[in-house]
Amino acid sequence: MIDIHCHILPGIDDGAQSERDLVSMAQLASEDGITTIVATPHHKNGNYENVKVTILKAVESANKILQKKGIKVMIKPGQECRLYGEIIADFRAGYIQTINDSKYLFVEFPSSQVPRFSKQLFYDLQIERIVPVIVHPERNHVFIKKPEILYEFVKHGALTQVTAGSVAGKFGKNITKFTFDLIESNLTHFIASDAHNTFNRTFNMTEAYEVINRKYGIDYNYYFKENAERLLNDDHVMSEQPQRVQKRKILGLF
Repeated sequence: MIDIHCHILPGIDDGAQSERDLVSMAQLASEDGITTIVATPHHKNGNYENVKVTILKAVESANKILQKKGIKVMIKPGQECRLYGEIIADFRAGYIQTINDSKYLFVEFPSSQVPRFSKQLFYDLQIERIVPVIVHPERNHVFIKKPEILYEFVKHGALTQVTAGSVAGKFGKNITKFTFDLIESNLTHFIASDAHNTFNRTFNMTEAYEVINRKYGIDYNYYFKENAERLLNDDHVMSEQPQRVQKRKILGLF
């Protein structure tokens, strides 16, 4: 299993803080059936800045440590990039790390905002042949209240990734319900852990896929797992025609 969103690199953001944390997270990931992890440290979120060269060095170091410990988990480079106006200039300057050097870039919105420039910036990113992948849209208050905004992004070429913990109910019933709305409306394409540690923000991947299998069947499991592999290999990601989330589905959220 591939986990495409994880804060496992030690000491560079609010995820793993030490080599011990790195090893503990990798061991837990392996127990959860994960063989490959894309390390996605925060960038430009107001607290952390992690440019491409820093991430590549940290990934190289992490893989050496895990190999020495005999842990069979491979770390690949990525970045969780907060959406900001200079992102294209920084991409051209070599500061932005796409997912495993593919055309796919993780972009994060503030939890309570969708900046007005987002639509134009997404268009500009795609002109640069970069596909924006919106992380954890199910936890964004604007998308919850106005899912048609997310629908428009996906309709015009963006992809999205929901969190395994959201599927598994770790963020509450309302978040889980909206996550299912996104799945049922073809508005999400990946499931990933967004793991930060081994206690309250952990992997939950096996549990999430068990929920998906019970609720939607094995074909959905295949869809999400296959897309993670396609993302990692810079292949074309599978997607279905997006649908609008009916407002009646989200009444009572927040």
